[in-house]
Amino acid sequence: MKVNENNISKKDSITVEFFFNNVKDRFKIKLFNDRVGFERFIKDPSLHRPGLPLAGFLELFSHTRIQVFGNTEMRYLLNLNLKERTKSLENIFKYNIPCLIITNDNEPTPEMQELANKYQTPIFGSSYTTTKLIYLITDFLDDQFAPRLSIHGSLVDVYGVGMLFFGKSGIGKSEVVLDLVERGHRLVADDVVIITKKGEGILIGSGTDLVKHFMEVRGIGIIDIRSMFGIRAIRFQKRLEIVVELEIWDEKNEYTRTGLDESLTTLMDIEIPYVKLPIIPGKNITVISEIIALNYLLKHYGYDAAKVLQDRITQKIQQKNDEMNRVVDYFEHDFE
Repeated sequence: MKVNENNISKKDSITVEFFFNNVKDRFKIKLFNDRVGFERFIKDPSLHRPGLPLAGFLELFSHTRIQVFGNTEMRYLLNLNLKERTKSLENIFKYNIPCLIITNDNEPTPEMQELANKYQTPIFGSSYTTTKLIYLITDFLDDQFAPRLSIHGSLVDVYGVGMLFFGKSGIGKSEVVLDLVERGHRLVADDVVIITKKGEGILIGSGTDLVKHFMEVRGIGIIDIRSMFGIRAIRFQKRLEIVVELEIWDEKNEYTRTGLDESLTTLMDIEIPYVKLPIIPGKNITVISEIIALNYLLKHYGYDAAKVLQDRITQKIQQKNDEMNRVVDYFEHDFE
């Protein structure tokens, strides 16, 4: 599968306002001070707990990251007198950090709010524990900063397996997908699929905000899968596990007959199982697609039909050779 590297994009930053609007309800985040600094940029997906900077060591201070104050940081500040606490906090705020989040239902001190407004830095709070909140926000930021690839194709959840269909325009991708949906499978995206690299070895596919679960069927026009088939017929995202290329049958091309040699394709440096599926009149692509998904599941759980058959043939040949090598007196039962 050939991928245009120019289609791969990656965010360099997000604003604090975008961050707050997307996490305030999801992670129970609230704003403690004035609505200031929302135009600042978050350029690093990692978070930082500024224990050493609060103590005065600022040489390796990761000030471009979101700063998180948990029980340890707040307890340390409360053990300082007012002058020391103000100086310690000013060491943090003078670096124009993107924002600060206080966890475990802790409240900011008055001087913390005063300095935050002075340096135009938002202070957020959450009832979640520090460990849980860091995990959730890191996961959110990883999504925002992850590389994305736009592919012309269709993504369907078939028996829990994410299958990406692609091929030349007009080859019938949408018709295959529509048939799969009618058989109870779930549409993720049609026409334009956005692939996000999620961690190491994981690709997540989704549709665009504009198109969502609308489909174009040639000869009919635009249809809405969610309205037509119900909520059970759609998914908003799915892990990509198999790539299926549809092409018109070409007798000059070689197509796999046994499946012993698994074909792979590479998307954003991640290898994905790849199937080239030739189309000829009378061939039921929908059923074959279901078989591809079921066969993938069998392999995932340790059963490879091609290898099992190969082993049986090998054993049978070995047994035959053993029988041929056996010394037999052909006259011992000759009673003539």
